[in-house]
Amino acid sequence: MMKHYLTFQIFLLAFSLQAQDTITQTIRGKVIDTDGKYPLTGVTVLLAGEAEEGMTGTTTDLEGEFRLENVALGRHNLKFSFLGYKEVVLSNLMLTSSKELVLEVAMEELAISLADVEVRATRSGEAQNEMAMVSARAFTVEETDRYAGSRGDPARMASNFAGVQGADDSRNDIVIRGNAPGSVLWQLEGINIPNPNHFGASGTSGGPVNIINNKILANSDFYTGAFPAEFGNTVSGVFDLKFRKGNNEKHEQSFQLGFMGAELFLEGPVSEAKGSSFLVGYRYSSLQLFSALGIDVGTTAVPRYQDLAFKFNFPLKNNGNLSVFAVGGKSNIDILVSEESTEDRNLYGEKDRDQYFGSRMGVLGISYEKVLKNQTYMKATLAGSQERVQADHYYIVGRVKPDGFIDVQDLPAILGYNFTTNKYSQVLSFFKKIDNKNTLNYGFQNDIFGFNLTDSARQVNILPQNDPNAPLSFQSTPWVNRWNEDGTIAVLAQPYLQWKHKPSESLALVLGLHHQYFSLTDSWSPVEPRLGLNLKLDEIQSLNLGMGFHSQIQPAYTYFYKFNDPIRPDMGFQAFNRDMDFTRSKHLVLGYERALGNQVRMKWETYYQHLTRVPVENRPSSFSLLNSGASFNRIFPETGLVNEGTGENYGLELTLEKYYSKGYLFLITGSLFEARYQGSDKVWRDTEFNGNYALNFLGTREIQTRNGLIGIGTNITTAGGRRYGPVDVERTQEQQEIIYEDAGRNSLQFDPYFRMDLRVNYRINRKNLSHEIALDLINILNTRNILNLTWAPDELENPDPEKSIVPNYQLGFLPIFYYKVDF
Repeated sequence: MMKHYLTFQIFLLAFSLQAQDTITQTIRGKVIDTDGKYPLTGVTVLLAGEAEEGMTGTTTDLEGEFRLENVALGRHNLKFSFLGYKEVVLSNLMLTSSKELVLEVAMEELAISLADVEVRATRSGEAQNEMAMVSARAFTVEETDRYAGSRGDPARMASNFAGVQGADDSRNDIVIRGNAPGSVLWQLEGINIPNPNHFGASGTSGGPVNIINNKILANSDFYTGAFPAEFGNTVSGVFDLKFRKGNNEKHEQSFQLGFMGAELFLEGPVSEAKGSSFLVGYRYSSLQLFSALGIDVGTTAVPRYQDLAFKFNFPLKNNGNLSVFAVGGKSNIDILVSEESTEDRNLYGEKDRDQYFGSRMGVLGISYEKVLKNQTYMKATLAGSQERVQADHYYIVGRVKPDGFIDVQDLPAILGYNFTTNKYSQVLSFFKKIDNKNTLNYGFQNDIFGFNLTDSARQVNILPQNDPNAPLSFQSTPWVNRWNEDGTIAVLAQPYLQWKHKPSESLALVLGLHHQYFSLTDSWSPVEPRLGLNLKLDEIQSLNLGMGFHSQIQPAYTYFYKFNDPIRPDMGFQAFNRDMDFTRSKHLVLGYERALGNQVRMKWETYYQHLTRVPVENRPSSFSLLNSGASFNRIFPETGLVNEGTGENYGLELTLEKYYSKGYLFLITGSLFEARYQGSDKVWRDTEFNGNYALNFLGTREIQTRNGLIGIGTNITTAGGRRYGPVDVERTQEQQEIIYEDAGRNSLQFDPYFRMDLRVNYRINRKNLSHEIALDLINILNTRNILNLTWAPDELENPDPEKSIVPNYQLGFLPIFYYKVDF
């Protein structure tokens, strides 16, 4: 082992010393006013980094643009200073030989003169949205790559933050402060978008693989509660994503081949003279290839997916800009249990049927922005999107043979559905900078939905027989049509207004109002007040306060579900959920932040959230929509839903973060929390997501070589197990799927979740070319974490109920690798 290690080190050393010439690169960009969005002229830009000695700098020109050429490769800090503005420090910027570093930097004007205040710098990690006072964090594209176990996925990266759980290896759902993951809002370029994940099920916001590739993202914001008034239709959290602009001076390409897919990215100028640019990225799943080579991909049913994203940017005269953007993906998986042995491992699907599942999602938009007179900035966006989920199930009639495979006699269809939602969005927003103390932001977002939902199902029952060798006989129930909506139109309108006031440099106050109307149920949310406050106690510590009322409509498909209501059997099959109202939330957050030196910060936040008007069944039961949105399954309540449930979440969160310096960084987060709810039976219970605690440690060490970099990182996560309850054995055997006893729902808890990941990467820089090889060792200790319980009878007929209820485990040890070349 030691011999191989030394050989590897010698190889790296030799490879690094091949190029003796110093390779440099360019850093350039534009500096604008945070509120007015107009360019700032004369900003001083100073550069200092671990790859060089001393400092060098420049100033911005009349267009607010700056350029630093012949900069040594490696990590750098950029400091932006301008008379009358808060200093901005961008830390930990990685400069490689193959790509220019192009930045857009916003600076905030000081509330009082420089003579009265010591300037405090805005640093990396602070939210870009100036209206966000609490529970908000910016994240960079590089973070999604650098964090071990993140797999280049923004959602998995966010699970490292305080207050966020992601203890599910099969999906990237995130649980924010105990809230259901389906309530997370995804926003792209200011537009609310459908679930941006491959294999996304109805009513969820997560999936196994994110459609939005991190390589096309610009720096973005993530919110965990009490967010500004511009965000609505969520009671949980917000991903506010933005696409970066392509390089408008130089053509650059990137190709990557790895476990998650083959990727190609192209960017460059459309017209160098006009400063227009394009950025295009495409990915195709490579899991089939690796499975064919005998590499364990974690499941016998191999997912197939592909996605595409682009942004074209066109600067216009008189401070205007036009951009066209799009993202889309499609995915399929065939879970053929009839062709598997009992030893085959499959994380997805049920054990008594063959399943064919497919999903797709797409967004196409056009955005126009312009700096108007009187320090006013306007942005208008139009977009269309579609989300489709479809599936077909076939029941397996047959017996298990001695070799573990099934002797299939028949495959009768038992389920077929196609859920399609089309949406057309219009967003108009204005930022009015009244003076250096006051900023006004107002606008609206309208979404026009078109629903096309079809679903039919039936049951197949194996008939008893005396001869164990005779062919099986079965009986099918009549088909039941559960959804049949074609072309139903609905409008969700969301106007908002918010005002930021800075009476001094030590105090900032944001007041806002949000309102919502949903035409499908003819419902108005109450006017939702929002409040954010930041008080700087001194130059190293501050207090933050956030309060807000929030509302959210229900998963679209739940409004149209048809069933035979036992309370009103004379009505037959009816859609009784069309009158569901918004779920409402009141959120209070108090935070304390302190700098521990120049590169370390500590942050505490405590919160309380009260949820009302949560949909529950119209008969006494433990059912609540607060437990939904974390699986591939839809919900099927046995009665109509009414807005009479409640819930509450409260907890304490800690963040200790060291920004990158001296070759390493770390992030430690911890959460203690409670998440409870009441169903229509008025009994307080834990939600399914109430793990009570979560602890995460993330660290990265980087070693700079002459023209390259070696990185080693780890991620250690532990969290309380998911909740579940006693199994109703009789109904489970009857329905052939796990059904829990109603009275004992969530009274039990799985063992704590634990996972340790390790990441190793090596980057090699050459003239206008860079290579990177990376290996993520997911669950390196091969810890067996329980995902859920499943119904898995040893035989399809006459199963032993006790032995048929077995735990379904999450991913074991899984190596994920890629090779990337930028040129």
